[in-house]
Amino acid sequence: MYRKVFASKVFERKVVLITGGCSGIGRALVLRFAQAGARLVIVDIDSEGLEALLQYLRDHHNCDALGLHCDVADAGAVERVMAQVLERCGGIDVLINNAGITQRSRFADTPREVFERVMAVNYFGALYCTQAALPSLLARQGQVIVLSSLSGFVPLHYRAAYNASKHALHGLFDTLRHELEGSGVNVMLVCPGFTATDMHRNALEGDGAVQAQPALSIGKVASAQDVAEAIYRAALKRRSLLVLSNVGWRGQLLARWFPRLFERLVLPEPSRSR
Repeated sequence: MYRKVFASKVFERKVVLITGGCSGIGRALVLRFAQAGARLVIVDIDSEGLEALLQYLRDHHNCDALGLHCDVADAGAVERVMAQVLERCGGIDVLINNAGITQRSRFADTPREVFERVMAVNYFGALYCTQAALPSLLARQGQVIVLSSLSGFVPLHYRAAYNASKHALHGLFDTLRHELEGSGVNVMLVCPGFTATDMHRNALEGDGAVQAQPALSIGKVASAQDVAEAIYRAALKRRSLLVLSNVGWRGQLLARWFPRLFERLVLPEPSRSR
């Protein structure tokens, strides 16, 4: 009982900034940290979704969150947003780099511009936000939480740009964790498995167009709420790595030693015939 009471107070009045907070895992994290009494800052490129979420929080959680429109791939915009957060909230205790996009096309059919856009959002977006927030996080001995993916260690076919961006996140934030050792700042990488979100509805095609794609899945598909709860509990413990993969080590073995079997299991039928 005492542990539960203590855990429920850890993030009370703490400033938690979540990028890409209007949908999917980001939205689920917003709601979970709202339940914990956090002071929420929600950063998203979807202005209408942002307003709707802020109203929902006021109506259902009595939570007056701060919502800021921002494309995290724009370094200048990120700096301006972080300056607003510091001015209005006094600092940042937890930064959750959740914003991301995906892509579906063969490497040979994917122009450089698509790789650049995916990397700009998934990798540089997290880099820009972390650089801007780091002085405050150091002062408050806070946390950086980064949403990676199953593809950070098991490659998903026709997702070369997406896979590359997630591998880059591991290289950056594993290094940052070592550099910050002893500073009081925790860095946690989160690797969810297949999760029921809307990301696949906004996948970039090889020509750069946005088009809904069938979601890849193998095994049990997790809900965004379950993933958010696991991230919340891991944040309480200030873990450095959270792997929620429903494939896990089996997927790694399949991808390494039986790649064709892995492909048949992971890819939907239409993409195999493409």
